[in-house]
Amino acid sequence: MGSRTNTLFVIIDQLRADCLFGALGQHAHLPNLRALMSDGVSFANHYSVCAPCGPSRASILTGQYAMNHRAVRNGTPLRHDTPNLATELRRAGHDPMLFGYTDSAQDPRALAPSDPRLHSYEEVMPGFREVVRQRQEDDIGPWRAYLVAHGYKVPAFPALYRPDVAQPDLQDLTGPDLCAPALYAAKDSDTAFLTDRLLEDLAARPRGWFAHITYIRPHPPFVAPAPYNQMYDPAAMPAALSDTYEHPHKAATRRARPISGVVEGFGDLQPTPENIARIRAVYLGLATEVDHHIGRIVAYLNHSQQFEDTLIVITSDHGEMLGDYGLWGKQTYHDAAFHTPLIIRDPVNRTTAGSVITTPTESVDVTPTMLDLLNVDVPHSMDGRSLRPFVQGTPPQDWRTHTFSELDYGNPIQPSSWQRALGIGHDQANLSVVRTDRYRLVQFASDLAPILFDMTQAGEAQNIAADPTAFGPLLDMTQRMLQHRMRHPEGTFAHTLIGPNGPETAALAR
Repeated sequence: MGSRTNTLFVIIDQLRADCLFGALGQHAHLPNLRALMSDGVSFANHYSVCAPCGPSRASILTGQYAMNHRAVRNGTPLRHDTPNLATELRRAGHDPMLFGYTDSAQDPRALAPSDPRLHSYEEVMPGFREVVRQRQEDDIGPWRAYLVAHGYKVPAFPALYRPDVAQPDLQDLTGPDLCAPALYAAKDSDTAFLTDRLLEDLAARPRGWFAHITYIRPHPPFVAPAPYNQMYDPAAMPAALSDTYEHPHKAATRRARPISGVVEGFGDLQPTPENIARIRAVYLGLATEVDHHIGRIVAYLNHSQQFEDTLIVITSDHGEMLGDYGLWGKQTYHDAAFHTPLIIRDPVNRTTAGSVITTPTESVDVTPTMLDLLNVDVPHSMDGRSLRPFVQGTPPQDWRTHTFSELDYGNPIQPSSWQRALGIGHDQANLSVVRTDRYRLVQFASDLAPILFDMTQAGEAQNIAADPTAFGPLLDMTQRMLQHRMRHPEGTFAHTLIGPNGPETAALAR
């Protein structure tokens, strides 16, 4: 049995859970992630509590629902005094290092107006020590400098992610060449670069480290370096799912996030089955590239005899629709936008290796779990619960029976395309989802009609909310959502009272 001397925390951007659990998983070659699943505990019913990137990472790292941390959009500041994974680890004597990004917009109250950190949403969450800077939209970052130093002509974002159509896709020369390779070689990709820097740092670092590495891929724009661009046959890809109902929000999302928005250089791209299949093939190629480099990290840990002393946690911030129901990206209410993988490989608890947990878990559970496993106190402000009992093989009896997610699709400065299409203000431009084993309820803050899916029937392909026979489930799910919000208010001082003995705080139940 090992120890938790080191911690490796990996977030893979936009990786769908069904790449490991589901139809895509039957095609995806992800041997290193699957090996860690066999050697650890995986959570098959794990959901992000919000999207897109900035809000989802805020929830993962603070352990709070979006309704509490309120950093609900890319660019919405996170309060500077919100406890998070890094601040609590640092308080306990750890040095949490960041290799990549957290997409944390800074609190303008805590910085001078001229501070350059107030000019980008892709900044670092307080508490982390940024070892390697990586931003997708950063035209002066170290990866781009590396490419220039290695002889590449590096265009500005997003042109760097345009497929090199001068090198044609040899599998299919008809139609848009979406499978053409990236402008850079695989050994020089953003994924390879970040992994190289991590391994260089760890090789010179004494044991006892905490490293948070965040891979941009398989986030769009979808373009993969050779050979990953042709690793999968588009003709073999599972077809995108379709639905049988119309809803104003779904229609607005299709207009706001067309297929042309997930690739660079194909402005008039149409959502034909062939084009959807090509993009899905490139997406899986990018996922396989990330898997390869995770394998490199595991190989280093084994070679340096640190594997049995390293707690490994791997997850994703949110999912990706990939054309299902005519949708792209993650700003929707469907499961594929929120269902994410979670793998925990704890060297101390080996009897549960290979376990697959189907109990519903949420992204807010990740930080409380790591803090608990590292024997660091979990702040009362965190809404999530530690998954340590599942890792130890002693699941609690009072666990949740549903998952909850939120999505804000408004903009307080310039009305979003959803606001314009639906005729609503930014405070109405949000939705919440509650999920049980059988049902999914989507409730809108505006006057849009709710959506109810029965997963045992047509699933997300049919909205049954208006069916008179669905009144009972609709009422039950609505009550669950109301109770969830009432039971999870912001809790920084919810368990603290001030009296004659001074401040007294109740012990946090584990």
